[in-house]
Amino acid sequence: MVRDRSLLADAGTSAGLLAVRRHNLALVMSHLRAAGARSRATIAAETGLNKATVSSLVAELVERGLVAEGETERGAVGRPSQHVDLRGGTFFTVGAEVNLGYLSVVALDVRSEVVAERWVPLEAGPLDADVALPRLATLVLEIVASLTAAGGELVGVTVAVPGLVERSTGRVLRAPNLGWAQTPVVEQMRALLDDPACPLLLDNEANLAARAEVDAPGRADVADLVLLTGVVGVGAGVVAAGRLLRGVRGFAGEVGHLQVDPGGRRCGCGRRGCWETVAGLDALLSGAADADDPVRDPTLDLVARLATLIARAEAGDRRTLDALDRTADWLGTGAGFLVNLFDPGLLVLGGYFALLGPWLAEPLRRSLPDRVFAPQPAGCRVESSALGFTAAARGGALEALTWIFDDPTAVTSPRAGAVPAGAPA
Repeated sequence: MVRDRSLLADAGTSAGLLAVRRHNLALVMSHLRAAGARSRATIAAETGLNKATVSSLVAELVERGLVAEGETERGAVGRPSQHVDLRGGTFFTVGAEVNLGYLSVVALDVRSEVVAERWVPLEAGPLDADVALPRLATLVLEIVASLTAAGGELVGVTVAVPGLVERSTGRVLRAPNLGWAQTPVVEQMRALLDDPACPLLLDNEANLAARAEVDAPGRADVADLVLLTGVVGVGAGVVAAGRLLRGVRGFAGEVGHLQVDPGGRRCGCGRRGCWETVAGLDALLSGAADADDPVRDPTLDLVARLATLIARAEAGDRRTLDALDRTADWLGTGAGFLVNLFDPGLLVLGGYFALLGPWLAEPLRRSLPDRVFAPQPAGCRVESSALGFTAAARGGALEALTWIFDDPTAVTSPRAGAVPAGAPA
């Protein structure tokens, strides 16, 4: 019996050491992601780990293909030290979005750099999942084939959908603008992608777009952000203290269905006067053009239609400018609610709001003081996204990358070997 207890104790100790090592590997990976290339000595000083431990951790990460050695750092005292940094060419993740009017796929490497992307226009309106998902899967498979042929390895896929999603089961519970309900997206995509040996996730497109905006260049100091994304519908992703707010069931952010005009138009959700009925793309285009105008033709490329609208606005077309003014006013109404609720440091306009930023962002900035109770609402900056209609797909690829950064031991490289016995944790 004593021997059995000893074995159990040894097993418990071993498991504990492995957990500590996984934590420390993740710490080094995350530090390189945030701080950039560093020498082993600098990593030790900045993370609080001792130098021997850092050397061992870096060696394992190099073996796993996650980290690469680069330039030599020469100082005035001591031996030259070599920089290490995240390695971009070995592993990649994919974010894939289906939305009203387009499909978007983005692949990122471990350095969060775009290594491939596709954007394909679709006819707007309800699109059966049995039609949309095979098209989306085809784009994903094309990118995966290209990157694996170049030596890369797929380690995660995230699918983005506008609507209520149940992440734990991989189902879209309700996406009224797509016409989907109780749709097993992850199950269908896994079959369409030939059952990839990696995690396959599902999330709301606005949440993933917000995830991408926080990671965008120049946002290192932003911990509280609200993203408003506009396509046919209107959605929001809210980041507070650096964390995405999902709510108890993960349904937070469905702001497009806030009732702002009780006697207004019927929404796709069945209710009347939802915010997206007055601030969504359909409302703008209905006000800007007649029914037979090409900008309202859902069979045409969405970006091309918006380019036509922009050209008319730039030319001073009165009807177009009036429609933009009305949209900006309704956008301000809902944005005021959100700024009052969350007090963000940054409000980002995404989707079609970003493309029309010159006519929407400045009116929104001017209107916030009259709609926000707190003093100096100008403390909330308003910016247009630079990611456009690719934000959700990019956020999906970033979300898939967390799998690697949370546990670097989950992946191996063809060059990987066993960790030396007795290696420091």
